[in-house]
Amino acid sequence: MKQDILLEQKIGLRLSRIGLLSKIFAGQQFVKNCFDITPEQFTVLYTLKINNGMYLRQLACVTLKDRPNITRIVSILEAKEYLTSAIDKEKRMVKKLYITEKGLDVCEKVLPSILNIWQDTVANISEEEIEKFLKTLNKIEVNLKDKVVIQN
Repeated sequence: MKQDILLEQKIGLRLSRIGLLSKIFAGQQFVKNCFDITPEQFTVLYTLKINNGMYLRQLACVTLKDRPNITRIVSILEAKEYLTSAIDKEKRMVKKLYITEKGLDVCEKVLPSILNIWQDTVANISEEEIEKFLKTLNKIEVNLKDKVVIQN
């Protein structure tokens, strides 16, 4: 693709804009549904639901949150008793994070709304278009992953 077309299309800017609009929309839906967590907090809970027993650094890396942000989110979720931490016996002084039953319940309560948000986001887009788009996004991600160092 020619450089001038890339600049005209402003792919990075458009991805950022879509990401921001998506985040705002999700936040509004969470407020509308009276959830006591944010979309970011849901991401952390859901990540622990899938991979329970992660180190803070791992969780930050998977969710692409910086150290202060992930620490703040974890503190809030611990205060709400949606997750807990325990010292790893093999690595003294290093805590692992675990989702609690209460956290699992919140995930189950929020998940249908997450799916509705996704449906609204992709309304009027065919499955074929979505599949091609996701493949393209995956390629962009692979191109960037090798060039970016994420420090947590």
